[in-house]
Amino acid sequence: MFSLSGGKKIKAYVVLEDGSHFEGEGFGYPACAPCEVVFNTGMVGYPESLTDPSYSGQLLIQTYPLIGSYGVPPMREKDEYGLLRHFESDRVQVAGFGVAEMQKSPSHWQSETDLAGWLFRQKVPAIEGIDTREITKTLRSKGTMWGMIGVGDDLDLELLKLAAMEAEERVSADLVKGVSVTSPIEYDAHSKRTIAVIDCGVKFSIIRDLLSRGLNVLRVPYDSSAGAILRSEPDGILISNGPGDPARCARTISAAAELLETGIPMMGICLGAQIIALAAGAATYKLPYGHRGQNQPCLDLSTGRCYITSQNHGYAVDSRSLQGTGFKASFVNVNDGTVEGLRHEAKPIFGVQFHPEASPGPCETSFLFDEFTTEVENCRR
Repeated sequence: MFSLSGGKKIKAYVVLEDGSHFEGEGFGYPACAPCEVVFNTGMVGYPESLTDPSYSGQLLIQTYPLIGSYGVPPMREKDEYGLLRHFESDRVQVAGFGVAEMQKSPSHWQSETDLAGWLFRQKVPAIEGIDTREITKTLRSKGTMWGMIGVGDDLDLELLKLAAMEAEERVSADLVKGVSVTSPIEYDAHSKRTIAVIDCGVKFSIIRDLLSRGLNVLRVPYDSSAGAILRSEPDGILISNGPGDPARCARTISAAAELLETGIPMMGICLGAQIIALAAGAATYKLPYGHRGQNQPCLDLSTGRCYITSQNHGYAVDSRSLQGTGFKASFVNVNDGTVEGLRHEAKPIFGVQFHPEASPGPCETSFLFDEFTTEVENCRR
């Protein structure tokens, strides 16, 4: 088991912008980082969550008490499409990680390293031994908060508190730019049909789900113009998940507004669904503490069927603002009634707030990729 400083206990803090703090033991990389503090209720799937670009700029607190039991699989294994098999991107994306207890002796046949060693090599600070339940209760009562994580021998708690008050300004406003590709990447499924994926922080599982359905993928930067995307003559367009406030994605929203007028089949996932809504003239707002976990119930308004979904978002579409946009809500969250999906009333365009590709989580809604594929095929006839 890899240990920070040869097994010596290292002090660590999580400090919230309201001045409250939580002391624990550090693992991972000794560093301080400003962050948005959020919690995830998932019991498993930490390798996927930690590499999900949607968590960029955030300190991820796991509510499940013991994390790391099955270690970390190798980051060199790839699938038939050249994508990392066990992860959602090629690096850990979170600003920091917090758990009640980190398993120091993991056991799994695929495990290559423990959580502490992996996070150290990825230069990500982490903390254990904190009261994750109390942090979660604080966030649920006061809302998502900004803060700092600090891991190291020479931490100054008062300086961390001052830094936590300025964390929002220190975290990049253009988080999407930091997780998007800078030039197009092609993935070949040996098909005649190609999907342009606007990369706002796309998870590998989304690309894999498209390829497995016989669709080539052209992954383009988040700030690609509509003209540049259309010159590639895509048969469909998918706007991906990603981090931060969707309203900050001005170039993506502008391109999406033009693309909505073409009649090309479009699908949005998480941030992508919000961008479609904004491009159509609707509005978004920040949720009090977001939806992050693998057991969010969503109701399909067309069938009355409820699905258990994997989610990771802090913003939602204002249902009232959809009036006059041509879109209507297609899914709602059973817990709080928020919009979880939208669909155009006449065009082959839809978006969902949850993750049909799951990873981690249930795959009950993977049929949405089949529906998108059908729309693409129908438009080609």
